[in-house]
This record gives sequence, C-alpha cells and structure tokens, in this order.
Amino acid sequence: MTSYRLAVVGGGNMGAALVGGLLHAGWAAADLVVVEVVSSRADELRDLFHGVAVMATIPPCDGALIAVKPYDVPAACTAATVAGARRLLSIAAGIGLVELQSAAGDAVAVVRAMPNTPALVGKGAAAISGGPTATDDDMRWAEEILGSVGMVVRVPEGQLDAVTGLAGSGPAYVFLVAEALIDAGVLAGLSRAHSEALVAQLLVGSAALLEQRGNPAQLRAMVTSPGGTTAAGVRALEEHAVRAAFLDAVMSATQRSAELGRH
Repeated sequence: MTSYRLAVVGGGNMGAALVGGLLHAGWAAADLVVVEVVSSRADELRDLFHGVAVMATIPPCDGALIAVKPYDVPAACTAATVAGARRLLSIAAGIGLVELQSAAGDAVAVVRAMPNTPALVGKGAAAISGGPTATDDDMRWAEEILGSVGMVVRVPEGQLDAVTGLAGSGPAYVFLVAEALIDAGVLAGLSRAHSEALVAQLLVGSAALLEQRGNPAQLRAMVTSPGGTTAAGVRALEEHAVRAAFLDAVMSATQRSAELGRH
C-alpha cells in the first residue's frame, strides 16, 4: 500500500487551505492524502484537489497534520502513529504538547501550532512549539507546511496563549474595525458600496505599507500633519481609549485561551 509523505487528518477549511498551499508550494499531489470521514465533504475535496487521495481512514504515512476538532485529537494522533507517522503537527486549539505526546507515544515528534484564518488566502500568521522529542529538523518540517500559507514563528508553548489572543483572534478585531469604518463612511455621506470598497482597499494598502516598511508609529506620523484632518481623527480615537481597548482585547483573549487549555 502507498505510503504518503503527509496525511492531512481533517478536511475542513484549514486542512484544505494547507493542502492547497502545499500544492502551490510544489508538493506533488501524490505525496498528499486527506483523511475525511464525511462523504459529502470528501467528494468536494476530490473535486477541489485533483490527484490528491481522499480516504476515510489514515493510510501509511511519514507524517500527519492533525486538523480535527479538539475532542478528536488524541484518537487521531494515536491512529496516525499506528499508520507509521513519525512526525505530527497539530493545529487543534487547546490541546497541549503533553496530551499530544501522550497520545502519539515517545517515539514520535510532535509540534503544536496556532494558525489563523488568513491562512485561507495564503496570508496566515502562525506560531509553533515543539514537544520534548522534536528536533530542529522536525520544526523545519512544521515550518515548511505552515509556511505554505503564510509566515511562521517559533515560540515556547507558554506563549501560544498570547499568540492566540493576538494573531489567532486578531482577524476578528480587524474585521470589527472594518465594520466600524464602513458604518462611519455611510454616516459621513458615502454610499455603503463605496464605503465598503474604500475600507477594503484601505486595509489592504495599509497592511502592504506596514509589511514593507515596518514601524507603525512612523507610518502613522507620516499621515498625521499637525492640526490636520488625521490629527483630529486620531485625537478622537485616543479620547475614546481605542489603544487601551485593543490591549484589553488581546489580554482577555489570551486569558480565555489559557482557561480553555486547562479544561
């Protein structure tokens, strides 16, 4: 029976995004297998990724990406190990390295990751932490997989809750800002269609500037002329404690992530 380079266990949105990213990065379709138990979703994946095998159980494989619901993770890790996987990368929230290693066994290298939803469009931000048996080579393997849909940083496991509060939950904060800006444009007299288009491009362009130049404080200053329109707008935001609200949001999400991980 064929042994696959990587089994993607779970064909949901994130699992599918990673399969697409790996194919775009040059992985051969024959190297990948998606394990999906829902037959209707399995059919969708076959149509989406021609040449990629889709099965209901884990076949022989060198490594596995665990992309199932948290309550299914231990069983998936054990099944992948039985199938021959010697490396496991889990993107399941709230399942720590101790539990992953226990399910996989000491002979298997485990890596825990926290990706975010922009991975769906190849612009993700992820962090990884390695288990006690994970070598630098194992970490590079995990980085190659997640790097196919964005950027990856290595952090100690104790910092993954902070990554969750910032980058994992962060898209929701940005989308909330986008909603507010669109409503503000309508309030100022623009049509909703024009406001939506302007805000979408505003965020895309601003993100590109930040990526290329860094230093958000300097970029903000570049737009803010003394006594001008931007200065008036920024003053209103500071008066409403927007900066403090974002600090509180990240800390609240970080704390909640830690609480969920203890249950």
